[in-house]
Amino acid sequence: MMLRYIFGWFILVLVAILNGLIRETFFKDPLGDLGAHQLSTLTGIALFSIALWMMARKWPLQSSRQAWTIGIMWLTMTVCFEFLFGYFVVGHPWSKVFHDYNILEGRMWILVLLWTLVAPYVFWRLQLRP
Repeated sequence: MMLRYIFGWFILVLVAILNGLIRETFFKDPLGDLGAHQLSTLTGIALFSIALWMMARKWPLQSSRQAWTIGIMWLTMTVCFEFLFGYFVVGHPWSKVFHDYNILEGRMWILVLLWTLVAPYVFWRLQLRP
């Protein structure tokens, strides 16, 4: 069962890439870099929610423990990917890698990460409803 959700994380990566393309194509010029990232945070959460809802329907979660395990796994995979890819593959300095985590500068990426953590539990709770 957990292998499905590891695969599901790769689906979320594709959703994140799509969200980035939308940000760069439609939001960046009219809103500027910061405004585009802020709006992209909201569209990212919305797109992730659609993907997660579809996953939860296809692969129903069995327990709150499983939901939290998946959320922690996805959060860990996402942060590791961002830092390892950003620093070691792309070659960004650590200051750039950490840039989107600075909520005091209006960067809201942390909200996407928090949603990635709690969303499996939220969708598990929703699937319990008749």
